[in-house]
Amino acid sequence: MVLNDPHFEVAEAAVTAGAAETAEAADSEAARHRLPRQRSVSRGSTVLGVAAMAAAGASGVAVAQGKPPAPVSVPDAAPAPDAAPASSGAAVVADSVPGAASASAASAPSAAAADPGASLVTRILAQARQQSSAADQAREAEEAAARAKEAAARKVREDAARKKAEETARQQAAEREAARSAAERQAELARGYAKPLASYTPGEGYGQAGSPWAAAHTGQDFAAPTGTPAMAVHSGVITSAGWAGAYGYRVVLRLDDGTELWYCHLSSMVKTSGPVTTGEVIGRVGATGNVTAPHLHLEVRPGGGAPVDPRTWLTEHGLSV
Repeated sequence: MVLNDPHFEVAEAAVTAGAAETAEAADSEAARHRLPRQRSVSRGSTVLGVAAMAAAGASGVAVAQGKPPAPVSVPDAAPAPDAAPASSGAAVVADSVPGAASASAASAPSAAAADPGASLVTRILAQARQQSSAADQAREAEEAAARAKEAAARKVREDAARKKAEETARQQAAEREAARSAAERQAELARGYAKPLASYTPGEGYGQAGSPWAAAHTGQDFAAPTGTPAMAVHSGVITSAGWAGAYGYRVVLRLDDGTELWYCHLSSMVKTSGPVTTGEVIGRVGATGNVTAPHLHLEVRPGGGAPVDPRTWLTEHGLSV
């Protein structure tokens, strides 16, 4: 028997109390029936041994602790002539030991419930359900992550497309604005500048070489009948007017920015000095100087220096030739 065990101490207390009650009952029975003392003692010893086994079985301490069952010594009961049947002894045990019957009854369902096979099946099923639930949750998490990734990628594509469309729209708007500004500038220049002749036919251009000139042509010719009015291209001041050799009659108009315009081969000079405004008549087309037919020879000299192509200069100022 295992010593110093709480379960066995409780069992011993129960057995001792049962033994005392059994002894008192036996003495009373012997007094009534004049039974020998030895018979009562034997019956009490038997009951005490059965109660001890019942208490030990109910506690299950030896099995729970993984130790072999402790042996219980049960005294041999002397046969008695008028010994009660086994059923009577069981009744005495149940009546004599408090809690013995209830402990025995409680141990039966516990033993049935402790079936290792059923417990193992229950645990396996619970584990299988848990694993299946975990797998479902993992799959749902993966699907949610995939959906979130696709949504993020779609948003990136949409943002890129939107930004590209916005950039294209900005570029187109900038191009339209630039074209509008250029048109307005040309219109403003056109309002500030005028063609030298209202009607003409373009003649020899800048840089051409030929028999009428000793070197490359330094201006632009505008063919027109003699007497056609020649007008100031822009406002400025007449700085020179008179005969100029091969240029015939010439009027020099200096603009506000210092550019000089030479009007050559004039038949007559209308304005020979002083300020003029855009479109004001300063002379008339002729054929004076080194020419073969009436026309206006126009030269453009920025800052009064070397000549440049009049066609290009007029185009830059909103005038087409």
